[in-house]
Amino acid sequence: MADTTDKDKIVKTDEQWREELSPEAYAVLRRGGTEAPFTGRYAVDHTDGMFRCGGCGAELFASDTKFESGSGWPSFTEPAAREHVTLIEDSSHGMARVEVRCARCDGHLGHVFDDGPQDKGGLRYCINSAALELEPKS
Repeated sequence: MADTTDKDKIVKTDEQWREELSPEAYAVLRRGGTEAPFTGRYAVDHTDGMFRCGGCGAELFASDTKFESGSGWPSFTEPAAREHVTLIEDSSHGMARVEVRCARCDGHLGHVFDDGPQDKGGLRYCINSAALELEPKS
């Protein structure tokens, strides 16, 4: 579990989330959905900046950790801070995976795999564009 105090947690009703998020962001962040590969706005974006949670604005991934994995989703070698994400064993869809969630709002972000660049730790955080908002570096 992430190092997040209860006072930092964001808890909203399902109705509040539906009102605040786009339908696509709601489907991913609140319902654990996945956008189709190569369709997300950040799949091939190379803008310098910070990728934040689309649900609560928490800093999740710095652009300098993003790499082209060929998977069709934005891929990162590590989170901006380990305590900003929660990792959960996921055996849905007949697969053994590790789900990545925002530690602050518990939004589903994607999954982490061990097939990332070996010189950067070997991890690939495979994240849905719909779960992110990019804050460009000024």
